[in-house]
Amino acid sequence: MKIETVAIIGLGALGILYGNHFTKAIGKDCVRIVVNKERMARYREQGISFNGEPCDFQYVDETDASLEPADLVILAVKGTQLDEAIETARNQVGPETTIILVLNGISSEEVIGAVFGGEKVVHCVAQGMDALRTGNDVKSVHIGELRIGIDAPEKQDRLDAVAAFFEETALPHVVEADILHRMWAKFMLNVGVNQVLMVKEGTFRDIHKEGPTRNLMIAAMREVLPIAQKEGVNLTETDLENDLAIIDGLTPLGMPSMRQDGIAKRPSEVELFSGTILKKAKKYGLPSPTNQYLYDQVQAIEATY
Repeated sequence: MKIETVAIIGLGALGILYGNHFTKAIGKDCVRIVVNKERMARYREQGISFNGEPCDFQYVDETDASLEPADLVILAVKGTQLDEAIETARNQVGPETTIILVLNGISSEEVIGAVFGGEKVVHCVAQGMDALRTGNDVKSVHIGELRIGIDAPEKQDRLDAVAAFFEETALPHVVEADILHRMWAKFMLNVGVNQVLMVKEGTFRDIHKEGPTRNLMIAAMREVLPIAQKEGVNLTETDLENDLAIIDGLTPLGMPSMRQDGIAKRPSEVELFSGTILKKAKKYGLPSPTNQYLYDQVQAIEATY
């Protein structure tokens, strides 16, 4: 199982980052940027660039069923676009295709698995990148790394193939022994940081200092711990402390994606965060008042758009 062709679904900051990286590494003929006709026309006319340099992408129409399925499909969309991305990916996925998602949250893999087969999904956490899309250009200094791993031993061949491909294309990556733990730890961080700063309309500086905003964030994060335990993931106070250390290292004037959504009046990924928490809390009979509060506040903000 060797990966030679890649299909990228979603041309936001990360889609452009990885599209550019792999196109330069293995050539545009082996990298498909899969889009609908309308987007294809727009991208071809306006162009896409990475750090100001035009990207020479191969665009493939999502309805084109003439190509062999891709060896690797990378889903790089926001959670709000997942259903659309599934339709865009359909003609790229065959029995041997491996799928990775560079999305936030812990529920998207289940959704993709239900559609295409869970055996195709290699779990992934994208971290450490600073890619920011403005118009059709992406600015990035740090490519970050992909943390990859599997939730079942029978996927080992697929994991090995993805790791070998990343090695061959010099994409920074780490193979995780316990990827689900890594995903839940990042999820817990996002549940706190993303939602609280959207609701409180702040920057990272507001959660660095002791006070009600930081306390609200920690309370939201703490509600993740018992749910993770019920899901068989041993997330503990130590993980929460580790997350806080990461948070305290964030650029004070920076903002998470949900705060950026609030400013731009875009639908946020609240369903991936408190939306997921509330569903799972209900399933297990656990209280989650902080996430209920944040969920309601975000709904109220989005209702004003």
